Amino acid sequence: MMWLFRSVVGKLWFTILLLVSCVLFILTILLIKFFEEYYVQEAENDLTRLATKVAEVMHDYRDEQLARSIAWTLVDNRSKAIIVADESHYWYSPGEADLKDMPLSSIREDSDLRRVLTDQETVKKRLYATEWEQNGKPQHDMIIVGVPMSMPDGSRGAVFIYQSLEAIADATEHTKELIFLAAFIAIVMTTFFAFFLSTRITAPLRKMRQAAFEVARGHFDTKVPILTNDEIGGLAMAFNQMGRRLQFNINALNQEKEQLASILSSMADGVITFSREGEILITNPPAERFLQAWYFEQGNDAETMAPLPPQVKELFARVVREEKEQSTEVTIQGRTWVILMTPLYGKTMVRGAVAVLRDMTEERRLDKLRKDFIANVSHELRTPIAMLQGYSEAIIDDIAASEEEKKEMAKVIYDESLRMGRLVNDLLDLARMEAGHIELQYEQVELVPYVERVIRKFYGLAKEKQIELTAEFRDENIEIAFDPDRIEQVLTNLIDNAIRHTEAGGTVRLIIERSGDGVTIHVQDSGSGIPEEDLPFVFERFYKADKARTRGRSGTGLGLAIAKNIVETHKGRITVHSKLNEGTTFSFYLPAHGPKEM
Repeated sequence: MMWLFRSVVGKLWFTILLLVSCVLFILTILLIKFFEEYYVQEAENDLTRLATKVAEVMHDYRDEQLARSIAWTLVDNRSKAIIVADESHYWYSPGEADLKDMPLSSIREDSDLRRVLTDQETVKKRLYATEWEQNGKPQHDMIIVGVPMSMPDGSRGAVFIYQSLEAIADATEHTKELIFLAAFIAIVMTTFFAFFLSTRITAPLRKMRQAAFEVARGHFDTKVPILTNDEIGGLAMAFNQMGRRLQFNINALNQEKEQLASILSSMADGVITFSREGEILITNPPAERFLQAWYFEQGNDAETMAPLPPQVKELFARVVREEKEQSTEVTIQGRTWVILMTPLYGKTMVRGAVAVLRDMTEERRLDKLRKDFIANVSHELRTPIAMLQGYSEAIIDDIAASEEEKKEMAKVIYDESLRMGRLVNDLLDLARMEAGHIELQYEQVELVPYVERVIRKFYGLAKEKQIELTAEFRDENIEIAFDPDRIEQVLTNLIDNAIRHTEAGGTVRLIIERSGDGVTIHVQDSGSGIPEEDLPFVFERFYKADKARTRGRSGTGLGLAIAKNIVETHKGRITVHSKLNEGTTFSFYLPAHGPKEM
């Protein structure tokens, strides 16, 4: 039942019903009062007319007995008449009315009724049961009318006619029943009408409520049917316009949000937006990687974990305090980040800050490589140049005593010039490869004869050093597309390194096998191996296993870097596995596809 009073239908229905009930109640009371007064007034008028006729009859007829007989015929059974001629002569009308004879003393004692006898005035009065009694018993409420009368002999008297209100009450009660019945019917009809009307009025409102819930769930295309042209119809039209406008605004906001998110996610630099309190509001993937690295460095204790590095906190405090751009550099997990932070202004004050984070690790690494490259090139060139200079001065100054010594000096000069030439050529090749200027000449090559031809060049050197050089083909029918000259350069470099770093009695073995949709070539030796700490750098420029950079056995330090670039240009990959004093294995993978499939 309570749900009815919580709804608009129930409230409107109850309001209409209460209003109509109040109006009907007041109208019923007024009608009952009106009809009561009306019946009493009509009874008084009837009694007055009757008393006047009796008085006329008594005045017109000299035969007193005949006059009384005529008068009694005028009086009906509901009324009682008293004809008062003088103090000692008065008569009561006969009849079967349930009315007792009113004592004349009661009339004389009543101030209003006494005026009929004394002042010859017509008096109408309502007598209540408490006002007169007969034989000690109260009577019914009555109305009494007194009319002055003149007798044929000139004397003056009065005619009193009274009637019980009980008869009037019967008529009034019947009228009350009709009024109550009409009121009950009106209330019942009003109930159904009010419920129907409230339902009709609130039906569009219920639809709009349902539509509002749908809009709240994000269904902005929900429409409310417009059934009328009144205020409710206008409200439905405004609701539909609101939905369309919301849909347009939401789409515009989503587009702006998606555009901003796309810009942030596609940025190479990290972006972090802070509130004035220093809370992180927006981040993009590079910034999230920065924060994850910081969290990892802090450990797994979430309670004591600082949300930002102290350098960033200090930078933010400076930006808010000084209201100008600030920058700093932070190193986390081996990566270097340059942070540029700028204040965000509201209408009147700084409402936060935005930080741009740039990963400068690669730039720092390239800068270090550049410095190392210059140092290494200077070191590699300094020795042969010094030897060229020294031996040429010796020849010029005729320090050599014999022709054989001069030839030996000239040979040293020639060897060092060749070494410088190889270094310069390797540097040029590496530079062209890294710049992407190398062009590969793909050919379909059968690996078995190709590898045998390459390793044949090293049989003499291997025999001279007492090293066993072999090739193992795990599939005899391997044919793939690659640049044979460039791959030969890779194999030559790897085999030469393996032989140079293997002691007498050791082995150098090539293993060729299929791997997926390509081929993998392993160059395995039993030499001195590479220290574990040096493995990540073997493909860097000028890397050498012998830290003393002894001449003779050592190359230029560019061979592995060149080999790595050649393999990667073929869309392959090269790896190294080594244990100190146990040997080293270089492996490179080449895909089987040719240039058209690339």
